[in-house]
Amino acid sequence: MAAGDDKPEVYIEFVVQGGLVKAIAIDAATGTEASIFGPATAPREALSRNAAAKLAYVLKKQKGGT
Repeated sequence: MAAGDDKPEVYIEFVVQGGLVKAIAIDAATGTEASIFGPATAPREALSRNAAAKLAYVLKKQKGGT
């Protein structure tokens, strides 16, 4: 993470399972993971964005946010 940059470093992994793809977002600092499933034909950008949003939600909940 660069100085002044408030976005956490997130790794995205894709696992194809039949007609579905599992997008896994991993927080680099904590190792916390969140995953979503979508159709294998879905754009990877959309899957990445949704997995990262779910990860942000999970991290917020862990910190006591609502």
